[in-house]
Amino acid sequence: MKDNAITIQTTVNAPIEKVWECWTRPEHITGWAFAADDWEAKDPENNVREGGSFKTTMAAKDGSASFDFTGVYDSIKAHELIAYTMTDGRQVRTVFEGTPEGVHIVQVFDPEDENPLDMQQESWQAILDNFKKYTENAV
Repeated sequence: MKDNAITIQTTVNAPIEKVWECWTRPEHITGWAFAADDWEAKDPENNVREGGSFKTTMAAKDGSASFDFTGVYDSIKAHELIAYTMTDGRQVRTVFEGTPEGVHIVQVFDPEDENPLDMQQESWQAILDNFKKYTENAV
């Protein structure tokens, strides 16, 4: 991780099994992996194993912009840790910890060089907040 890595976190009021499933299963990823309501996550592919790859197309609903969010998993510990390297070389580490309040998720990621750090933190936190809301309301 870089020295200027960004940390975001939340606590999801749900069992770890449900949190893990919503985080890793493509049919759930489409329900939360976007920072704003005018964006969507399309066609997710997710091979959750060390050396496995992932890809989700992040797209504006009006078709004005899109990009592929891709990478390779470096470390997977079911219900505990997901670490990966994005295609551009940045690293991300997500830790899941059971607490009396639910599952506490801490995500640390290397920022990119194009956008201000606070904007990146806000965007990633918005996605994590969407995950919390989606997972707590998912069947």
